[in-house]
Amino acid sequence: MKIVVIGGTGLIGSKLVTLLRQRGHEALAASPNTGVNALTGEGLDAALTGAEVVVDVANSPSFEDAAVLHFFETSGRKLLDAERRAGVQHHVALSVVGTERLPASGYFRAKLAQEKLIEQGGLPYTIVRSTQFFEFLPGIAQSGTSADGATVHLSPAAVQPIVSDDVAALLAEFTLGAPVNGMVEIAGPERVGLAALVQDYLALQQDPRRVVADPASLYFGAPLDDRTLIPGAAPRLGTTRFARWAARAPAPRG
Repeated sequence: MKIVVIGGTGLIGSKLVTLLRQRGHEALAASPNTGVNALTGEGLDAALTGAEVVVDVANSPSFEDAAVLHFFETSGRKLLDAERRAGVQHHVALSVVGTERLPASGYFRAKLAQEKLIEQGGLPYTIVRSTQFFEFLPGIAQSGTSADGATVHLSPAAVQPIVSDDVAALLAEFTLGAPVNGMVEIAGPERVGLAALVQDYLALQQDPRRVVADPASLYFGAPLDDRTLIPGAAPRLGTTRFARWAARAPAPRG
């Protein structure tokens, strides 16, 4: 089966392409690096010729409100139009747990707009909402770092992060399964406080920054509570715990 992975050279896409090829499928890594650009439409029709499934794991290069909305709306429309022309039978998209609960964030408003395009696009689909990846912890820490670089202010709200390997493995299952014409959720096996998790990560990285648990701190522009980023009653869970991932995370520089 031919499967086109939009964003197929990125963190999740590259892992997904490898898994699909290992299972005997023709998986095409489609990205601007390989001549396929969903934002401009370049190369889409040629890439989708003969494809039965398209998986969209592409992300916006900018998180600025207007830019990120333009990216997900424009690329979403062009991709769905190209899929209809090609006769694609299943559209799979990676989204974020809690998207509808974060209207203060331009990024999450854009993801919600992407989801609505898919729901109204007329193609069989599966939207896979994931919790945050362990690999995002450095960026989350940086987002809350004070001007002097000494402290990191983050919400103590609960999170349930997942490692990218588990995201790719679960995404592969949904890609090869029947469309659910709805949303499914995936998450890690442990529920922890965001501030405490980042403090543990920084300590393991021998990073001297001190994390301050501040309920007023915003998460990429949005307030959090213990429900915001947590999946519902029956998510599919990854198996990798934080300690196992941290043990093999890149060593600190310097």
